[in-house]
Amino acid sequence: MSLLQKDDRIALVALSNALDIKRKNEIEALCDSLREMGLHPICSVYLYQGESVRGGSAKEKAAELEAYYQNQEIKAIFDVSGGDIANEVLCEVDFERIRLHPKMFWGYSDLTTILNSIYTKTKEVGCLYQIRNLVGADSVQQQANFSDVILNEGRALFNFRYHFIQGKQMKGTVIGGNIRCFLKLAGTSFMPDFEDKILFLESRSGGAFQMITFLSQYKQLGAFEKVNGILLGSFTQMEREDLKPSIEELIVESVGNPSMPIAKTSEIGHGQDSKAILIGSDLELCE
Repeated sequence: MSLLQKDDRIALVALSNALDIKRKNEIEALCDSLREMGLHPICSVYLYQGESVRGGSAKEKAAELEAYYQNQEIKAIFDVSGGDIANEVLCEVDFERIRLHPKMFWGYSDLTTILNSIYTKTKEVGCLYQIRNLVGADSVQQQANFSDVILNEGRALFNFRYHFIQGKQMKGTVIGGNIRCFLKLAGTSFMPDFEDKILFLESRSGGAFQMITFLSQYKQLGAFEKVNGILLGSFTQMEREDLKPSIEELIVESVGNPSMPIAKTSEIGHGQDSKAILIGSDLELCE
């Protein structure tokens, strides 16, 4: 899977919470790392908080995003943000322009809303991954995995270990992402159809009470009756603090169907050592 080539231009955006200017050194280090790989990063003018904590209005961010899609020199778009407000741009984006100029969008956490909306409106595949991992605590391995995938037709970034909690196999198109942020699409035209999908869910923060709330809403949406399987990623706070009931126990209880395949990986989520998963792409897992 060669996604990019050397000398390609890529865009760095922040559709969710704009970054504190104190993080400029981190983004500059990221750009240096990308240049060393032979890529040419172009930074959004709305990356950092200024007079507005948003960095830019929803209309401004949406217009810039569309411009990056229409610019044939830009080969991929990477979101370096996360937080709470990415969904405010959805009603401002012309998804037809995105459909007509397809390219890979990358982001994680709150960008779950963007990734799944792009899939719903255009059927284009996006990547749940935070490119800032390239300069994080696991930077050496992350750079090796990233370079293997985008330049060398490898699979290192997408190969992850997993085990089944119940069932032995699942197959379907992947939707989902952050368990909280994905629910922002509920009741909107941006929410993907759950039928025949693999529902991927992960979380950075929150304990059992929050997870019970979120899982109850998925159940009430009919998700657990429609999907072909459920894949859990890392649940950082719950696993770090060994909170009980565990996410595995909660999902089994909420689904209430022993024939529904459920698998778990600790390698996709908010960790700086996280692998990636493709939203809108077919996936098959087996024991």
